[in-house]
Amino acid sequence: MTAEQASIIIKAAQKRAKAENILVNIAIVDAGANLKAFLRMDGSYLGSIDVAIKKAKTARYFNAPTGEIGKIAQPGEAIYNIEHSNDGLITFPGGMPIKDKKGIIIGAIGISGGTIEQDHDIATGAAESIL
Repeated sequence: MTAEQASIIIKAAQKRAKAENILVNIAIVDAGANLKAFLRMDGSYLGSIDVAIKKAKTARYFNAPTGEIGKIAQPGEAIYNIEHSNDGLITFPGGMPIKDKKGIIIGAIGISGGTIEQDHDIATGAAESIL
């Protein structure tokens, strides 16, 4: 993930959030799950900073949307309690892997501050902004 790609994705997420009148935190991690870019929209929840970063990392660690991971992290499911690993994961919607034009995963995005549906929609749209 280049700095330019991360910047494009951050701007796309911010634009989508503004269009829906939502204040969010936006985290981008690279292929190694290292924080590459971050934006806290003015007035967004302070508690959502950590959540956005962990959503991005979770999506990259498992190369899957965080909401999909959450489905199999419920009691009785295959990876119940996974959220306690890796210094804490987030297993509800708002984290998405980011692929390049060749379909290779180059990082992930995490959005936090809206409803989980809003976070998911913003993350999905922003992740596709470099295709």
